[in-house]
Amino acid sequence: MNKLFAAALAVIVSSVTFTASAQEVKGDVKAGQSKAAMCIGCHGIVGYQASFPEIYKAPMISGQGAKYISNALAAYQKDERKHPTMKAIAASLSEQDMADLGAYYSQHGVVAGATLPEKAAKEPSAAVAALLTKGACISCHGANFAKPIDPGYPKIAGQHADYLFVALKAYKIEGNAKVGRSNGVMAGIAKQYSNAELKAMAGYISSLPGDLKTVKQSPFR
Repeated sequence: MNKLFAAALAVIVSSVTFTASAQEVKGDVKAGQSKAAMCIGCHGIVGYQASFPEIYKAPMISGQGAKYISNALAAYQKDERKHPTMKAIAASLSEQDMADLGAYYSQHGVVAGATLPEKAAKEPSAAVAALLTKGACISCHGANFAKPIDPGYPKIAGQHADYLFVALKAYKIEGNAKVGRSNGVMAGIAKQYSNAELKAMAGYISSLPGDLKTVKQSPFR
């Protein structure tokens, strides 16, 4: 086991222990639906492209884990994730709001009884497989990158490749007021790779079947 992965596991175990000991705020799906209007403009338009910090497709969040969504919103609020638009949105949210939005999007667009294939339809190239193994990516994001080992971690299978690439690069950025993500584990992992290597991994992960989707939503209700 390499030193980076051992350190990552130590942080993960500590994080999970803290989360388990804290009282969770329970999200309400119906309440989340009424609060999602602010999200539709980017995440409810199929093929919508954001333009900051570069052009990329807005991430698919329908079908994403509830806890991950609320964690991500909290990170924008605390400036642990830097993005002017998302920070402005998150600033107005309470913990209950975040939990409600997470609950809503975790079931949004989900088809009852639908299951994912047990094995990936496409095997990675030897080079990409080596990169994924180097970062021990599956140890957190789970089988086929669609079944994270902790509800606070994201499903990433099938996510837009350009978004994954932008997100991974953000963990490498330091000292920028508007771009970057603060996470010791992910920063340590992402900094092992060149941008070309991150793009190769993102391309493969995006090709895998997953729960994530963009569900077209009308702003008029």
